Amino acid sequence: MFDKVADLIEKIRLGEDSFLELKEVRFAGSKLAAPHRDALADELAAFANSQGGVCVLGVNDAREVMGIPVESLDLVEDFVRQLCLDSITPPLAPILQRLTLPGADQVPQPVLKVEVSRSLFVHRSPGGYLHRIGSAKREMAPDYLARLFQQRSQARIIRFDEQTVPGASLDNLSAPLWQRFASPRIQDTREVLLDKLAMARTDGDGQLRPTVAGILMATTDPRRWLPNAFIQAVAYRGTEILPQAGSLYQIDARDITGPLDAQVLAACHFVQKNMRVFAIKDRGRRDIPQYELTAVFEALVNAVAHRDYSIHGAKIRLRMFADRLELYSPGAIPNTMTLESLPYRQSARNEAITSLLAKCPIPDDDQAFTSRSAMMDKRGEGVQIILDGSERLGGKRPFYRLIDESELLLVIPAARTAE
Repeated sequence: MFDKVADLIEKIRLGEDSFLELKEVRFAGSKLAAPHRDALADELAAFANSQGGVCVLGVNDAREVMGIPVESLDLVEDFVRQLCLDSITPPLAPILQRLTLPGADQVPQPVLKVEVSRSLFVHRSPGGYLHRIGSAKREMAPDYLARLFQQRSQARIIRFDEQTVPGASLDNLSAPLWQRFASPRIQDTREVLLDKLAMARTDGDGQLRPTVAGILMATTDPRRWLPNAFIQAVAYRGTEILPQAGSLYQIDARDITGPLDAQVLAACHFVQKNMRVFAIKDRGRRDIPQYELTAVFEALVNAVAHRDYSIHGAKIRLRMFADRLELYSPGAIPNTMTLESLPYRQSARNEAITSLLAKCPIPDDDQAFTSRSAMMDKRGEGVQIILDGSERLGGKRPFYRLIDESELLLVIPAARTAE
């Protein structure tokens, strides 16, 4: 927004509006005296809750470019970055750019441009839930706030995984990753194909941008736009988490990122690497692994396909203990499903993601995890495979549990417990 310096200068000359905020920077000794931390946090959150905007630090209310001492730019930038993390929930990640603009005497003065995109989420700052109206910020009325939460969640008519991602462009999508969904019989342009696959949509400004599904399936690190779109995997030494034991209570730990199909396969390899395999010699040698890998594969596919990506700050958690595997997936059970109906019914929270996973081939090297040729099928048999496969291996049936109506937990008992 206002990418050209000439455009920004002209915008400042015209004054503050729905997309521009000006803040003078003052110091008291070596400390920042203005702007006030909470006031600036409110302005930035209000932009994110509206259509986005730009705050220029180093320009006063009279539209005069006062500047920021060059030696203090690091201090001001750290101040902005820290308040976006500590004073705004969920945190913001604005674009910070150092520029020089002509002052009153036409001498170039350093300023800091803080650009905030329209957010996928609703942000709370010290002043509450605020939005931008003209050049002022206002607290949202309860009915307006309720509508905004609905619009920016999975309950919207356009599902959350089909919403556009502010600040992302089609060039951010990896060509090899989206081209694997192209049919050799159809010669669509990039734009047409991505739109058909729900990996891109036109936003409110008429720009074709990647959707949440596009970012999750066609970028090498979705965390740039969706910070919690990864699997946190930890293998523990015993049957409980004992942080007082220091690093000795963890055998292995990894944050697994990448496109969703790569996350599933990497998590399967994590389980395969860290589970025990026991040998039994009754009628010849038989190897019995702790977990049925096909069941683990199905559980992980379901987790990435059906988790609620609109919950900021929540991630998939994979925990391996000596006697069980736990898989936590953000979000309650969709629609009218219950824990008891999971093996018998199917309901997709993320239609675009499930459709793409059904088209996503499995590399030959990973065929050991499943007999399917694609990551997902639409027959809805995944839960039954998890339950029956694990029970056949070890005689113990996995179970699901809903935690605080916001997280689904799957527990798979180990077929054999480490001695």
